[in-house]
Amino acid sequence: MAMTNDGMPSDLERATMRRVTRRLLPFLMACYLVSFIDRVNVGFAALQMNKDVGLTASMFGLGSGLFFVTYFIFEVPSNLVLEKVGARLWIARIMITWGLVSAATALVVGPYSFYLVRFLLGAAEAGFYPGVLLYLTFWFPKSYRARVVALFMVSVPAASFIGSPISAALLRLDGWLGLHGWQWMSIVEAAPAILLGGLAFFVLPDTPLQAKWLTAEQRRWLTDRIKRERDGGRSSSRRSTWRVLIDKHVLAAGLIFAGSTGASACLSIWQPQILKSFGLSNMETGLLNSAPFGVAAVLMVLWAKHSDRTGERVWHLAIPLAATSLSLLLAFTAQSLLPTVAILFVAIVGTYAIKGPFWALSTEWMSTSAAAVGIAQINAIGNLGGFVGTYSLGVIKEATGSYALGLLPLALLTAAGTMLTLVLGFRQSPAEMARLN
Repeated sequence: MAMTNDGMPSDLERATMRRVTRRLLPFLMACYLVSFIDRVNVGFAALQMNKDVGLTASMFGLGSGLFFVTYFIFEVPSNLVLEKVGARLWIARIMITWGLVSAATALVVGPYSFYLVRFLLGAAEAGFYPGVLLYLTFWFPKSYRARVVALFMVSVPAASFIGSPISAALLRLDGWLGLHGWQWMSIVEAAPAILLGGLAFFVLPDTPLQAKWLTAEQRRWLTDRIKRERDGGRSSSRRSTWRVLIDKHVLAAGLIFAGSTGASACLSIWQPQILKSFGLSNMETGLLNSAPFGVAAVLMVLWAKHSDRTGERVWHLAIPLAATSLSLLLAFTAQSLLPTVAILFVAIVGTYAIKGPFWALSTEWMSTSAAAVGIAQINAIGNLGGFVGTYSLGVIKEATGSYALGLLPLALLTAAGTMLTLVLGFRQSPAEMARLN
């Protein structure tokens, strides 16, 4: 196990994991950051685009939510392809495709073209996030996973933290060379995805055995460590794809994740309009929108490190879920800007704090044969929460004029996830939870 006599990691383990982390995580984080900017910058585009092309609140909510529908449909097939052809080729394909489709948002002229672009963007990006999660299990032992996933997931709040003021600034190009500001934003922010997609093929080895930047000893140690953890105490039988898809623990994990994903996706897309409704300028909206995401990026890493250090997962999932649910319910009490920002701040931090501990626990449940399908299925179900939250908020806002009422379905979904987390965590034995082979 490459451990010292006092149970601490050996010099070989520390050196190996330090090198793996430095070579893989920064690139993967950059890839996810630009992917998420391309996914949620429609929230800033809406500040101009909705009026320019004639989108109502419900039309915008439906179009934004369609992304999650095709993401759901193609996620499991995408992960199965990645497992067969290798991560570097498939991740490169995903990134180049979504970059091209994201740039095509500039061609939107009405509701139907908006629906089409968002539909295609979900199909193009499907598989990137679960594919990277699967890829990380090839490189990082279990004891590193919560913090590694959290570091990777920092890209999500960082995307809004960095992207919000940039998107707001690009909106100022309105009228330059005959294009609207939201069209320039779509084109400029899509370019990095295409560039990074081309680099991915050369930067990402498929397995530790292909990593020339590791020594032979480090490659052997890491390969053996990952293999022992995958095979240890597990049956060698391979479950069918269908049985993994309908496994009760996979479905339950998907429902838990739906609350977090639904809230984070909905707030990433709708929060600029919520803030703008208080009379802010586009730049003021961008700067204020970015603040809670910056704090969330830091706290989610600290929370995941604490989960790894203590080995506790259940409460590390339930507490942020409960905080998100309560804050969304309190939105009914907010009548001015500062209380609204405070409530959204807590909700955003909660939605991101769950992610490291959640995926660390979920991947520990599954064997090698189940991981590709199980991770994709969990994330696919979770992203349906993104569709429900994004679309329902638009419909409710248009019908009632209230953003707070539109957040109610997400408050209920995260509350259900909290209760399910506690039930699974304290009523199921570790052996039962880990039996998904």
